Amino acid sequence: MSDGDTNGPTGPIDRRMLEALVCPMTQAPLSYDAEKQELISKAAHLAYPIRGGIPIMLEEEARKLD
Repeated sequence: MSDGDTNGPTGPIDRRMLEALVCPMTQAPLSYDAEKQELISKAAHLAYPIRGGIPIMLEEEARKLD
């Protein structure tokens, strides 16, 4: 595993890939929640799930944040 990887339950997640992704709704940066395996868009108040190491960047799959 390289220094650019973060461990998730399904294996390493490449930080460079995570840094390249933006919220599809707002184009704002995302933050990574390793415990919940989600990418968080504070701007859109959404949490996009990561399933099997793959970010699901669909609004209808995202969880609304309070």
